[in-house]
Amino acid sequence: MQIPHDTRRALDVVVALVNTEAEPGRPDGLADVAALRGFVKEHAISDVGELTARDLAGVRTVRGKFAQVFAAPNPRAASVLINELVATAGTTPQLTDHDGYDWHVHYFAPGASVGDHLAADGGMALAFIVVSGEQERLRRCEAPDCGRAFVDLSRNRSRRYCDSRTCGNRLHVAAYRARRKGADGQPEQASEQVEVVHGGEQQK
Repeated sequence: MQIPHDTRRALDVVVALVNTEAEPGRPDGLADVAALRGFVKEHAISDVGELTARDLAGVRTVRGKFAQVFAAPNPRAASVLINELVATAGTTPQLTDHDGYDWHVHYFAPGASVGDHLAADGGMALAFIVVSGEQERLRRCEAPDCGRAFVDLSRNRSRRYCDSRTCGNRLHVAAYRARRKGADGQPEQASEQVEVVHGGEQQK
């Protein structure tokens, strides 16, 4: 799937924002204004002024809307959420080549709050996915103890985990041990090691 650079970057920010939500065993990644400043800096979000508690509340609201898009059961439901996001943000498309980036489109209006900035650019990126007939690529990690959001950009839409090296490997190893226990009738020895390579299992 071919995605323009600015759309891909906006999707990365959407995913990162959704994944700041508090989960069991994981605190809210936007607990305060300082955390919001860190998020803005980490993701190089441009044209952002001094951040306040009002900005924090606005970004948390947008985060919740983005999470609902990932949970939407069909394109129509997703479109309602996305339309609301971009309408509230007051999108104003404009070409820009700031900070060394080649020409791309910003959808947020000049002087927009950081919440409206994220809603406009992120909303339009999500709209691109829906219009392309690719909503199913907006996924949640299938690891039972994870559930983090990600965009599946694999060619055959087969990605199941937010990170194959962590969540994917953990579940492959757990499945391997369960099979060994079932085959032997005994728990696996603590000293045994398992290495997962490219989605398969290899015993060492």
